[in-house]
Amino acid sequence: MKTFAIAAAALIAVGLQAGPAQAQDNYAWPRMLVVGTPGTTTGSFASTNGWGPVMEKQTGMSVRIVPEGNEMARLQRLTVKKNIQISSTSSAEIRSQVEGIGAYAAVPAQPVYILWHHNDTPWGYVTSGNSDLTSLKDLAKGGYRISTGVFSPTLVTSVKKGLPAFAGLTPEEAQDKFIFVPASSYAESCRAVVEGRADIALCATISSLLSEMEAAPGGIKWLPMDTSDKDGWKGYGNARPMVVPGPISMGVKSAIGVEGSTSNFLYMVRSDTDEDFAYHMAKWFAESFDDYKSTHPLAARMSVERFRHYLNSSPLPVHPGTVRYLKEIGLWDEEDDAWNNAAVARMDAWVAARNAALKEAMSQGIRPSPDDEAFLAILKKHTADLEGFRVRL
Repeated sequence: MKTFAIAAAALIAVGLQAGPAQAQDNYAWPRMLVVGTPGTTTGSFASTNGWGPVMEKQTGMSVRIVPEGNEMARLQRLTVKKNIQISSTSSAEIRSQVEGIGAYAAVPAQPVYILWHHNDTPWGYVTSGNSDLTSLKDLAKGGYRISTGVFSPTLVTSVKKGLPAFAGLTPEEAQDKFIFVPASSYAESCRAVVEGRADIALCATISSLLSEMEAAPGGIKWLPMDTSDKDGWKGYGNARPMVVPGPISMGVKSAIGVEGSTSNFLYMVRSDTDEDFAYHMAKWFAESFDDYKSTHPLAARMSVERFRHYLNSSPLPVHPGTVRYLKEIGLWDEEDDAWNNAAVARMDAWVAARNAALKEAMSQGIRPSPDDEAFLAILKKHTADLEGFRVRL
């Protein structure tokens, strides 16, 4: 694991002691900051609403938090409409967006960079408290209804490819044995379990929605993603290469101690985001941490130390403004430059290849669609030689 000199810690301490006004020099903040998050029932939305008012008070900016539960819509608002400046997005979703997985294949690709670490969210497979399911292996018997969040290509991949692998099935066998129940939002997908519309759903243990579900008649229980199941995790990792296995330590009481997966949420910005803005945002997140860390449990996961720890395994590019700040406090070195430059090059290669595929498809009169075999063949031709994004272990 990467380590840094004691001097770096001293620099951080000096910055924190300086206080927000002094630490931010005389930077002229924009009049308004708009941050997009998943829906109102998520921890991402709640925790962003924790630090937003603190930043508003300290910088004079008007900070608006916009919940957008549809992942595709939130991406478009960040990269195309440009009516949000920052988006809270899971690392897994970012991979799908960049590599054009699922529905993302049919939209133009845009480069996005990490601004800051938001939280490390535990996920698990939940079922009703009176379900006969005790293990993911039980699903192999067939006949079970799987809630499928069609609003997120990443969640679709999880339940249609990753979950079958853990149960010892191929995706094709799963199509025959499972009943996939579409859900148009995260809340609808998870609630399907307690409302009797599905037998199992993939949910984040920290969202307020799960507290509501836990209190429902019969309650809920979690099916462990056994870390000793090497074959199961290998198959799941092929479908979800951005998650990390391990016991759940945050969230609703019923999930604590159950083995699941962790997906990091990140505050992402467009690659063309102003460097000074990104630098001062990073500086504020680090040096005002003590002022906002108690506003929500997930806000406590936004320290510069935790961010630095995440960067030891991240495959995603970091914005130059954030890099500038981390260098300034001694938490970025030449080794980081090397992997980050490689991550930028990988991002650029995927964006160029996918947009070239879209251009070729349209020139041939082929409608870009994840369901069109002719289009998918063109996309595969352009991206076949590219290295995908995967956690650096």
